Amino acid sequence: MTTGTLLDYPTTESPFSSPPVAMPALSRAPTQGPPHLWPPLDFVLGALACCGACVFTNPLEVVKTRLQLQGELRARGSYQRHYRGVLQALWVVGRNDGLRGLQKGLSAGLLYQGFMNGVRLGFYSYSEAAGLTQAPGGNIMAGAVAGALGAFVASPAYLVKTHLQAQTVETIAVGHQHNHQGVSSAFASIYRREGLVGLWRGVNGAVPRVMVGSAAQLATFSSAKEWVSHTEWFHPNSWLVALTAAMLSGLAVTITMTPFDVISTRLYNQPVDEFRRGQLYRGFLDCMLKVMKAEGPLGLYKGIGPVFLRLAPHTVLSMLLWDVMRQRALQYQLDSL
Repeated sequence: MTTGTLLDYPTTESPFSSPPVAMPALSRAPTQGPPHLWPPLDFVLGALACCGACVFTNPLEVVKTRLQLQGELRARGSYQRHYRGVLQALWVVGRNDGLRGLQKGLSAGLLYQGFMNGVRLGFYSYSEAAGLTQAPGGNIMAGAVAGALGAFVASPAYLVKTHLQAQTVETIAVGHQHNHQGVSSAFASIYRREGLVGLWRGVNGAVPRVMVGSAAQLATFSSAKEWVSHTEWFHPNSWLVALTAAMLSGLAVTITMTPFDVISTRLYNQPVDEFRRGQLYRGFLDCMLKVMKAEGPLGLYKGIGPVFLRLAPHTVLSMLLWDVMRQRALQYQLDSL
C-alpha cells in the first residue's frame, strides 16, 4: 500500500516500532478497501491533535491578531505602531498584559480548535475512506468542504477568541475593544446584544478563510507526504515523513491563507451599531476592497510573520499528532481482528 494520503495506514508496522507486524485482515479481504476509523473516534483524535497544538501556538495567535488589527483602514505611517514584529510584539504583550496575556483567549481557542478541526479532519478522513478524494481534484474539494463545515460550526468560538485576544490595556490597544470579562460572559453579552445570529457574526469571512486554508493544508500535506515517501529519505512508516510533509504544508497554507485571515479578523472584531450591523464592513468583499484601498495590497498580508510562525508549528504538531494517533488506533484496530 502506498503512503500517498492523509489516511496512510501502516502496512507492516506502526510509526514507532521496528519489527514488522502482519496484517491478516487485509490479506483475507482485499476487496474491502483500506481500513478506516470509526467516524466519532476520528473526530475526537482530530480535535485532540489540534487542541494540543493550540496550547503551544496561542501566544503567536494573540500577536497575529494584534498585528492584523493595527492601523485598521489607515494608510501606512499615519498611525502609531505598537507592534513592530513577532518578537517585539511578544515582549510588548508580556510586559503590559503579563505572561497570562500571552495566552489570552486560550479557552475559546481550544473550543474553536476542537470543534472546527474535529469536524474538518473527521469529514476529510471519511471522504478519503469513501474514495471521494481519488477523483481529480477530489482532495482539494474534500478539504475545502471539510473546512467550510468546520468553520461554520466553530464560528462562535472564533468570534469570542478574536475579541478576547484583541483586548488589552489602552496604551497598546489596537482595533475595537469589546471589554469582555471572560469566555462565558463574552458569549452571554453577544447573545443578549445580537441574539443567536450574532454569535455567527463574521462567519462570511471565516468560511472562505478555512476553505482555502483547509484545502491547501490537506491537499499539500497529502501530496508532500507521498513525495517524501517516494524520496526514501526516511523509513516509509517513520514519523519523520509526516513531520517533513507538515512543514511543507505549513508554508503553503501561510501564503494562501493570510489575506483571508486578515479579512476574517477584521470582520470578527468590528463593532456593531444599534441595528446589529457592522460599523466598518458590510461583508467579505467590502472588507477586502476597503483594506486594499486604505492600506494597500500589502495590508492583506499584515501579520504574515506570526501567521507562518503559528501555522507552521501548528500544522506540524496537529498533522503529526493526528497522523501518529490515527496510525496507532488503526494498528490497534487491526491487531484486534
